[in-house]
Amino acid sequence: MNVLKTVKGFADLFPPQSNLYTFMENTARSVFSAHGYLELRLPILEYTELFQRGIGTDTDIVGKEMFTFPDRKGRSLTLRPEATAGVVRAYIENGCQSREKVSRFFTCGPMFRYERPQAGRMRQFHQINCECIGAPEAQTDAEILLMLMTFLGDLGIGNLRLDMNTLGCHVCRPAYRQTLDAFLAALDQDKLCPDCRRRLVTNPLRVLDCKEPGCKEITASAPAVRDHVCADCAAHFATVLDILDAEKQPCHINPRLVRGLDYYTRTTFEVVATNIGAQGAVAGGGRYDGLARDLGGPDVPGIGFACGMERLALLLGARKGGSLAPRPDFYFVILEEACAKRALFAARVLRRAGLAGTGDFSPGSLKSKLRLAARAGARYCMILGESELAKQEVLIKNMDEGSQAFVPLADLAHWASGLF
Repeated sequence: MNVLKTVKGFADLFPPQSNLYTFMENTARSVFSAHGYLELRLPILEYTELFQRGIGTDTDIVGKEMFTFPDRKGRSLTLRPEATAGVVRAYIENGCQSREKVSRFFTCGPMFRYERPQAGRMRQFHQINCECIGAPEAQTDAEILLMLMTFLGDLGIGNLRLDMNTLGCHVCRPAYRQTLDAFLAALDQDKLCPDCRRRLVTNPLRVLDCKEPGCKEITASAPAVRDHVCADCAAHFATVLDILDAEKQPCHINPRLVRGLDYYTRTTFEVVATNIGAQGAVAGGGRYDGLARDLGGPDVPGIGFACGMERLALLLGARKGGSLAPRPDFYFVILEEACAKRALFAARVLRRAGLAGTGDFSPGSLKSKLRLAARAGARYCMILGESELAKQEVLIKNMDEGSQAFVPLADLAHWASGLF
């Protein structure tokens, strides 16, 4: 019989790698909750129309990368490829606007895209998202950017560059689109990659985001969006930059940064790690002021970002993951079978006293049991044999110092309290 394996592009996460994900999630909860963001848990399955209307049918995500299938009633369902559309759907469906002027949410969890697996990006990958809905001010853009950089700093990640751009709004974008169309029409389009030749018709702005060297070269002199935005958009972006400058947060204006989703307006940004190669984007986002309206909800502004946890894990490294694992306080072992039940009860006493640990309730030699305790990294090995059981005591070995002492079983809780 063949051994069953994981699906290509999906992965099991064992310690120490899983410790990194727990560390990232807990850090996110600490930083984001301090800024007034509440944790939202979303379903991983949505109706396909949500992403078609939200992300855009001409995007690579909707056109080529989604896991989409019919349910038993023939309705098209999709495993979520990103979180923002789902957050806005939940905001609309649950009437958040009627309860509060501004809603702030963060989410953590898996996303799914059918693309070539590579380091830092699998077909099931994980994101941490933040979304602020209802606040149109440039100060909100700046605050969410500073919060993002605080989060990454609290993770202990350095060598990061904040790239920024403005994409204008529904007032000034159409005129820029005409200018860009004229520029692209004058190019030798045979020199563009197949994706960009398709984008000329479906989404010309995405040509600027192409990573192919030939496309980057031929479009190097393309008109910049920032030079064609209206006065309101220019003032909005200038305010964001002024606040970042006042807070000593460096940023780099990248005129080719357009992101891959149709819903972005005005401020867009990416955080790029400069030490993990070409696929260096670890976080990105922007303003999406028309998204709620496009999904059938109120015309409210929004801004948010997503952090790729796999990319962040690469930067944190597996070694740090090992150091993030909580060290067990104790490891309980028995030498004879008759001691198993009493050892189990004693371990429960220790946990109720505030300690953390486990044990091995099968009999064996003291030498082999000490090896198990050492492998578990426990501070103390609790040893119970028939002689100890007869005296109603346990032998406690300090695994760091090598010292040991007998403690009455009835006094275990008192002994544990002395460790704090």
